[in-house]
Amino acid sequence: GNFYDKVTHYHTLFVSQARVKFPNADGRTNVVHAQRDENSVFKYPDTASSRAGITAITQRLEVAKVAIVGVGGTGGYILDLIAKTPVREIHLFDHDDFEAHNAFRAPGAASFDELRAKMKKVEYFKEAYDPMRRGIVPHPYHLDENNLHELDGFDFVFIAVDQGSARKALTDYLCQVNVPFIDVGMGITRIEDEVGVPSLLGKCRVTLATANKHDHLDRSLDFQDDDQEALYRSNIQVADMNAINAAIAVLRWKQPMGFYLDQLLAHNRNFT
Repeated sequence: GNFYDKVTHYHTLFVSQARVKFPNADGRTNVVHAQRDENSVFKYPDTASSRAGITAITQRLEVAKVAIVGVGGTGGYILDLIAKTPVREIHLFDHDDFEAHNAFRAPGAASFDELRAKMKKVEYFKEAYDPMRRGIVPHPYHLDENNLHELDGFDFVFIAVDQGSARKALTDYLCQVNVPFIDVGMGITRIEDEVGVPSLLGKCRVTLATANKHDHLDRSLDFQDDDQEALYRSNIQVADMNAINAAIAVLRWKQPMGFYLDQLLAHNRNFT
């Protein structure tokens, strides 16, 4: 036979003996082991990156601190994607409680008991991702002019808020202290065809600002506090738009980090 047959033959011999004492014993390496690297944020190893041979590229994402301001629909999906990167600390800022309508726009599946517990969104997400990784830091309050300095020293900030005035305060401050950020936005409009049958027009926006380029923000961002988002606030189910908005934002973050090639250098992107 060949080497494969030889190794599997020995495996069978050893395993049959081991299982007399330990019924679940297995000598094959695709059994999941706990993380052996004490420095890792993950509680078990990321085997996908090593299989694809991109571990060195993934390590470029190993920054100290990223903040997500607003963990509603889009912010929750941003967390889902960032949680799977080796960022050391992910700080979540949001004052709101996690309620039933949030569950329908959040990654994963919240239980009825979790909803009844009336947790803050940031606490819910910390617990939800705790089985996988360390370093998620909940801040159960909104950021405003009194505490914006808490964002000093972050490597990157994702802004996923739906209030124009909050967006303005956050983006002005981050430009001032030279912290790079991405701001995301969504809009949904009800459109009727010629016979009056309604459907929805959805828009997702992802805007990047860095110390070198932030002169486009006044053109790209909506700083108004009007009720444009009334349709979105009516809890229409659009988790797919939240997810795609978050995915484009995280892809865009990974480009300046050197993970993905950046051919366009686009600082404002709209998906309609």
